[in-house]
Amino acid sequence: MWRGIWRFIKKAWRATLVVVVTALVLLGVFKWQAQQGQIVSGFVALVKSLKPVVSTTQASSQDWQPHLEAIGTFRAVNGADLALEVAGIADSINFKSGDDVEGGTLLLKLRSDDDEARLQSLEAVADLAQITLDRDERQLKSQAVSQATVDADAANLKNDKAQVLAQRQLMDKKLLRAPFAGKLGIRSVDLGQYLPAGQTIVTLQALDPIFLDFFLPEQSLDAVRNGQKVAVAVDTYPDQTFSGEIVAVNPKVDIATRNVQIRATLRNADRKLLPGMYAKVQIDTGTPQNYVTLPQTAIAFNPYGSTVYLVENKGSDDKCQDKERDKDHKCPPNLVAKQTFVTTGPTRGDQIAVIKGVSDGDTVVTAGQIKLHNGSTITVNNDVQPTADAAPTATDK
Repeated sequence: MWRGIWRFIKKAWRATLVVVVTALVLLGVFKWQAQQGQIVSGFVALVKSLKPVVSTTQASSQDWQPHLEAIGTFRAVNGADLALEVAGIADSINFKSGDDVEGGTLLLKLRSDDDEARLQSLEAVADLAQITLDRDERQLKSQAVSQATVDADAANLKNDKAQVLAQRQLMDKKLLRAPFAGKLGIRSVDLGQYLPAGQTIVTLQALDPIFLDFFLPEQSLDAVRNGQKVAVAVDTYPDQTFSGEIVAVNPKVDIATRNVQIRATLRNADRKLLPGMYAKVQIDTGTPQNYVTLPQTAIAFNPYGSTVYLVENKGSDDKCQDKERDKDHKCPPNLVAKQTFVTTGPTRGDQIAVIKGVSDGDTVVTAGQIKLHNGSTITVNNDVQPTADAAPTATDK
């Protein structure tokens, strides 16, 4: 009987131990879950308490001058690569590379000794034909010769004079003269060198004034006219702007590009502008227009519409912590980002015009929009601002 009682006690003790251990385990699990919940809740509260940091700017109203822009190339009013149409040996060179010459200046002469001898021979024949004609005309008056003889003498004289003229023109082709006033380039031949017909000897360019040719789309034809002023910039002189005026509009539109060629002329007394140089052209059109202007970084361009975040001041939050107060022990303003749709207009460098959605003086978020949603409480830090240059230039940095 005692053995049975002892077995019963052992079983009861084991069951009680299992129940106690299970209860302790469950209690530990519940306590651990409660602690984890507190941690998660605290983390969520911490995240919610952190305010996104953004940069802002104040929208301002500016007058923009409408204009057209194009890329052009300079060309000389008169420009040519000088060459001779006959072959020969360079007998004399009468210029230096880079010389300024007047029209008609003799630049180069080919060897022409035999040509001069032939010219003298032809001139002698022509002189004899003239003497013969004069004698026969006197004899015709006394009926010593016939009219046919005099006519033949006149024809021979004309033929001989034509041969003299042809020889002189042949000799003149061996002389290279400047066809117009301008600046010579670099000489590409040497004295005594044999020159084939058509070989370039030197380039001659008339540089003042100088032409600028560029193209505009056909939609811009109504905005350009002869006499209109143009502003020209070249990479060679980045800090200088050259002015000129339109002198011609091509009366034909290119059917391949639907562009029309425009020509402007510029004064170039200092010879800074050279044929072939690349140029950027700006043509002012119409009257200045007033736009509310923002940096382009302030605009979020989306398929469903462009948006910006406006900053609204909801007043100070008196419940802020001491470390958040300023030197006057005042709480910082409660700033809220409000998303709004905008209608944008033309751009100018880093700037963009806003036609609708933003008013002059509104505070707009310029960086950090990706962290925001409508109604976000924000912190403003304008130590670093995105560029908003109307005419940005490339730098080496």
